Amino acid sequence: MERYYFSPTKQKILLLLASGVVLGFSHSPKNQWRIIKNLPKAWRSIDRVVLYRILHEFHNDRLVDFMIEKDGTSTIVLTERGKKKVLRYKIDEITIKVPTRWDGRWHIVMFDIPEKRKRAREALRNKLQELGFLQFQKSVWVVPYPCKDEIDFIIEVFEIRPHVQYLEVLSITNDSKLKLHFQLK
Repeated sequence: MERYYFSPTKQKILLLLASGVVLGFSHSPKNQWRIIKNLPKAWRSIDRVVLYRILHEFHNDRLVDFMIEKDGTSTIVLTERGKKKVLRYKIDEITIKVPTRWDGRWHIVMFDIPEKRKRAREALRNKLQELGFLQFQKSVWVVPYPCKDEIDFIIEVFEIRPHVQYLEVLSITNDSKLKLHFQLK
């Protein structure tokens, strides 16, 4: 169920856990104060009641586990399932770096994603458009900038690797429209 993963607070909590920012809890008021005092600023900005509620939701959805330490404190760790959710948020941060000088290569993404994966296909199209790709044909998108790593990341997140091809080509017939669109010489 994806119903609540779009909450900015929930995204922030998952991203903080994924970035290795440790979060610990204790039932002892003395230990609670020590833990809270040492928390990074990002954690302290989240309301305690909201944080506990969200962490319990995450635990119920198996996104996090609670590890009980010998001193009675609990450490929150991200599960593999939680790590996959984090990737979905990082996808929004992806950009393609535009080099100062074009290397003369076209970077093409082609895909043939089955109908049963229609949502992933639409998500890929939207992401390519957002990244500045130009639709060359129905399932063929082109951009003049290197972006293999970014495309690899996107197709991993959408779990569509077998259906997507990435090509680098030196020439495309009648590429004058493309050069005009991307303002290349």
